[in-house]
Amino acid sequence: MRVGLVFAGVGVALCCIGVTGLGVRNLQVVTQAATPVRETADEFLRQVVLGDTGRAYDRLCAEARKKWSEGGFESWVRTPPEVRDYEIVDVSVTTRGGRPLGTVVVQLTRASGVTEQRELPVVQEDGGWRVCGDPL
Repeated sequence: MRVGLVFAGVGVALCCIGVTGLGVRNLQVVTQAATPVRETADEFLRQVVLGDTGRAYDRLCAEARKKWSEGGFESWVRTPPEVRDYEIVDVSVTTRGGRPLGTVVVQLTRASGVTEQRELPVVQEDGGWRVCGDPL
């Protein structure tokens, strides 16, 4: 009986250590990902504001590039009222299915002066981060 309890105790301890280790690893992935997620969104938005839609398009994920041709994306970005300025309000990174997923909250200022808050989803793809979904 005592031997069984000892083995059960050791098993529970090993499970707790494993869960803790996995939690620490996920926390490190999420913490380390916040900076590149912010930089990806910042570069994308800077290119949009500067009118460099070709380079902005290159920062889109494969799913978004399937939805938008480069010409269609350019036309959409240049449709009035265009984005004239932006401010990154918040960056969060979570894990879903073991993969990091970023969300960048931005305050966009349109050419008309209207401001709006949007969320840019940012995903890890091909060894880097890319803006995904409908970013503007």
